[in-house]
Amino acid sequence: MELRAELLKSIWYAFTSLDVEKSGKVSKSQLKVLSHNLYTALNIPHDPVALEDHFSDDDDGPVSNQGYMPYLNKFILDKVVEGTFAKENVDEFCWTLCAKKNYRPKNGVDVLPDKDAFHLWCLFNFLSEDNYPLVLVPEEVEYLLKKICIAMSVELSCVDMEDFISQEAVQQSGITVWAFLDFVNTGRLTRGMVKDSVTMAIDEVYQEIVGNIIKQGYLWKKGHLRRNWNERWFSLQPSTLHYYVSEDRKECKGCIELSHNCCVEVLPEKEGKRCMFCVKTLTKTYEMSAPDTKQRQEWTTAIQTAIRLCVEGKKSLHKDLKLRRREQREERERRHTAKEEELQSLRLLQWERESKLAELELLQVCVAEREIQRDRETERERDRQRERLTLI
Repeated sequence: MELRAELLKSIWYAFTSLDVEKSGKVSKSQLKVLSHNLYTALNIPHDPVALEDHFSDDDDGPVSNQGYMPYLNKFILDKVVEGTFAKENVDEFCWTLCAKKNYRPKNGVDVLPDKDAFHLWCLFNFLSEDNYPLVLVPEEVEYLLKKICIAMSVELSCVDMEDFISQEAVQQSGITVWAFLDFVNTGRLTRGMVKDSVTMAIDEVYQEIVGNIIKQGYLWKKGHLRRNWNERWFSLQPSTLHYYVSEDRKECKGCIELSHNCCVEVLPEKEGKRCMFCVKTLTKTYEMSAPDTKQRQEWTTAIQTAIRLCVEGKKSLHKDLKLRRREQREERERRHTAKEEELQSLRLLQWERESKLAELELLQVCVAEREIQRDRETERERDRQRERLTLI
């Protein structure tokens, strides 16, 4: 279900980009082309008969999103097999389709190369809410921009950030991906940065969040047969630790399968290698050496996190973190709502108390006025009696 939801986000952009008139409907000829390309990208055997049969009625009119969904679910998404296709290919196809009609940097200013914009689009989709149209809440916008700034070793400008997320439209309904890309293309986030540095930072965040890479980098590894040491590029994911000849990851030299039976331990210095640690599985022990103690601590912590995710049956660290942030926002919202309700109750009690006090004061004033009136009447009566006595 998680993979289906992720694919639907990208496909939704492709569908809506074909809806030129913004009517919620797309022509059948365009949907046939879209479906054909999805078959190819998802590595599903083409079924032209089913495609033609589904769209063969006499009505040549357009098909709505709701009308296309049954076909999309039955003939495409139900046939998807995880691991048999590259999701990035699906994302690239959908991005190419929607970017042509929606991604137009303002004033002709295009700070981002297309690949960077594509990676940001994927990051946006990953972090966006599961409701349509897809938007990013202000807290997630700030989270993503901070991640990119940390990767660039710069601080996120609070002024620029607040100016952006304080816009009324953002506060009310969230931010769209096109508004997000427009903001990044203003250059306010990357002010003074070399383009290559920006590209490297965006790619690093993309690999971490979308690529599901918890940590990667060079480590020295001790061989099992020759017992010699070789420098390898390691890439850690929730269930695996792959190691390659270099960071281009073209030649994989091996894979350590992680499970609840694995553990990571710090080792003392030996054979001229410092900052050592090992990963123990049921069958092998893999010895490694980090560049320094800080890196060793980061690696051992990251591997422990990957093992924990395996134990908990979770496939992605950042999906887990996203869920936690959402739960925290919902909890804050509940507390805020409860506090507002409490304040409203207190204000109501205060108003009732003040109303009763006002009523009491008014009553007291009325009583006092009646007493004064009665005293005046009594005095007038006495005066009349004295006048009568005088006349007698």
